[in-house]
Amino acid sequence: MENMDTDEDGLYKHSTTLTNKQRGNEITVLPATLDALSIHQLGGTRRGLTSDSSLLSKQDERGFTPLIWAAAFGEKAMVDFLLEKGADPKTIARERESALTLASSGGYVDIVETLLRHGADIDTYDWNGGTPLLYAVRGNHIKCVETLLAKGADMTIESDSGYSPMALAVALGHKKIQKVLEDHILKLYKSENTF
Repeated sequence: MENMDTDEDGLYKHSTTLTNKQRGNEITVLPATLDALSIHQLGGTRRGLTSDSSLLSKQDERGFTPLIWAAAFGEKAMVDFLLEKGADPKTIARERESALTLASSGGYVDIVETLLRHGADIDTYDWNGGTPLLYAVRGNHIKCVETLLAKGADMTIESDSGYSPMALAVALGHKKIQKVLEDHILKLYKSENTF
């Protein structure tokens, strides 16, 4: 008790800093080793993936690979790294989610472009018929919509609920997306009627 601080009256001061135990943060398990990390946690560590290349295509309980997780969270550097190491951009998770669908849904246009350059299926659909284009429209991600259209996304595919990209844009009131879609339709019409 010799090192404890006292106030002016000689009374001991109590620390106002909470300990981990007081916060309820008791350590119940030892820190994870590389072997104990889940596949999506490994998606965040380059060392884990380079030490075992089979992890690049390993799917977790949802069917997500490290690439799908990285795309879903907009981790561009990790997406680049995983693709460089051979991750498959065409992998489909249990509910038919893909890296491209999740990147489009998040508005990560740089990842969308990268996945398309690496051969991702532009018109892949998920459990409810949602395509990358439909998810980009839903999220009002103009740059993703423009990129997907420029790379040949099919505007006629409807979700299971019956929405085409244009119908969805109208229903959600995404005026700028409607304009992008209309301009694309006009461009396609003009190119078909040019002899």
